[in-house]
Amino acid sequence: MKITKEELSRRKEALYAILEECSLCPRYCGVNRLKGEVGACKTADKAVVSTYGAHFGEERPLVGTRGSGTVFFSWCNLRCIYCQNYEISHLGEGNPVTTDVLAFIFLSIKEGGCHNLNLVTPTHVIPFWVKALEIIEEETRFDIPIVYNCSGYEDVEVLRLLEGIVDIYMPDFKYWDEATARRLSGIKDYPEVAKRALKEMHRQVGDLVIDSDGVARQGLLVRHLVLPGGLAGTKEVVRFIAEEISKDTYINIMDQYRPCGPHELPAPLNRRITQVEYQEAIDAARGIGLWRIDGMF
Repeated sequence: MKITKEELSRRKEALYAILEECSLCPRYCGVNRLKGEVGACKTADKAVVSTYGAHFGEERPLVGTRGSGTVFFSWCNLRCIYCQNYEISHLGEGNPVTTDVLAFIFLSIKEGGCHNLNLVTPTHVIPFWVKALEIIEEETRFDIPIVYNCSGYEDVEVLRLLEGIVDIYMPDFKYWDEATARRLSGIKDYPEVAKRALKEMHRQVGDLVIDSDGVARQGLLVRHLVLPGGLAGTKEVVRFIAEEISKDTYINIMDQYRPCGPHELPAPLNRRITQVEYQEAIDAARGIGLWRIDGMF
């Protein structure tokens, strides 16, 4: 962590103040979460944790040899109709925890030898995990990288409060088309919001830095899930990353889409992507100059 304990405390106070008329994410629900009100994320004044522990299914620079220390927060500020973690993100399966318990979880991950603390879906619960870090910092230094594993639907002003706290930003860039984002995830202005967010993340931490052991220490890692029928707008997404972020961006172009959720999905979401669709995505990224493609070098 690159800020002082005093500055961390100041940031925590600023983040808790946001909860009084919540604008942690670009939905800007305006509810008073400190008084138990809930908006789109269905979360009031406590984080809900689904699972936590060493995870070996993340990108290679996060996993290393000892795993990425993931904490899966329940609920979400998106409503993706195909979400692979539907029970967690839509139904909120998990347990509410105090910030003291969160601090214990974070320390157990560090003491368990994980390479990093990987906060999954952290946006709607930022004040709580920042306070947990403050609790830890009162006793000891939390000296493993903190990974902000998010949807890309982020408020830039809130991200600025995380500068010096977050070491590795790992956002999705889900869609290039606004209408698609509205239809599939129930959010407005996604492309413009995500573009601003990725630029701010890159300003803070730069390109991904990987040490001599192959483990990420700091920087930006972008995820992009290829959707059937070109719904994600992959060619436009990779062009933006190459031209307006950096050609040295580390990107995971993911092929694991599968129909999920409790309802039958409309075509083409009712099928997996084809090998041709995935290869076209990889070719588009390479063709525009991106070369740090997870699993490809």
